[in-house]
Amino acid sequence: MTRVTDEVRQQPTVWVDGRVLDDAEEPVIRVDDHGFTVGDGVFEAVKVVDGVPFALSRHLRRLERSATGLGLPPVDQDAVRRAVADVLERRHLPFGRLRITLTAGPAPMGSGRTSEGSTTLVVAAVAGPQKTGPASVVTVPWPRNERGAIAGLKTTSYAENVVALAYAHERGGEEAVFGNLAGHLCEGTGSNVFYAVDGELRTPTLASGCLAGITRELLVEWCGVREVDEPLEVLESADEIFLASTTRDVQPVARCDDRTWDGPGPLTQAAAETWRRREAEHADP
Repeated sequence: MTRVTDEVRQQPTVWVDGRVLDDAEEPVIRVDDHGFTVGDGVFEAVKVVDGVPFALSRHLRRLERSATGLGLPPVDQDAVRRAVADVLERRHLPFGRLRITLTAGPAPMGSGRTSEGSTTLVVAAVAGPQKTGPASVVTVPWPRNERGAIAGLKTTSYAENVVALAYAHERGGEEAVFGNLAGHLCEGTGSNVFYAVDGELRTPTLASGCLAGITRELLVEWCGVREVDEPLEVLESADEIFLASTTRDVQPVARCDDRTWDGPGPLTQAAAETWRRREAEHADP
């Protein structure tokens, strides 16, 4: 089982509003930046393999959707691409990830934004291992609000995830899994959930409030996954479960609460094989 605390921590290469920092610890974000004070921002985590960002166009489209949903100014995708290129020119990554963050910029010390419409853009690159091996997951008692204002958006407001992950870690889990207000399966803190019932691979619909994950999107396209909303308790009887995310690809679940599996099932193995076969063809689809 791999946890954040087990990762090799390395100094990131950081680009902020037009320049690559000489020192990643250099203070550059204002203390009144709305992303810092109230989590008013959106972000993307992009896998990098041999110096090439995977599915960058899809990530930038989702960044734009999240920014629009949060009421931020339009994303200048060309500017983001230039920032990504600057960072990766300075930092060649055999394997790692990019973190692209866009915040509402300087604003009053409260929930209200400034009328100026300024933003802060940060792109950071860091080397890091892929999450490998089977995962252990714990369902948590707090629901996602599928009817909330930021449901399905990838925002920097992650405190709920921090609490849920701590709950899972205390119970020996690597990932926490949420239901939603309707009582349906929703998502993990940083992953989408797939499961098998009667030989059919399924995942919650976007109406569940789950994030429209890029890995999820591609697996649905490639593997004939059925999108359906079912009670969270479906995990108690599912034949197989796996997680999907940028840092996981397809990660089998070996334990979910009190249930265990000896190894990845046939649909999980098929999905993982399909991913390995097709990933190289879709560096930036």
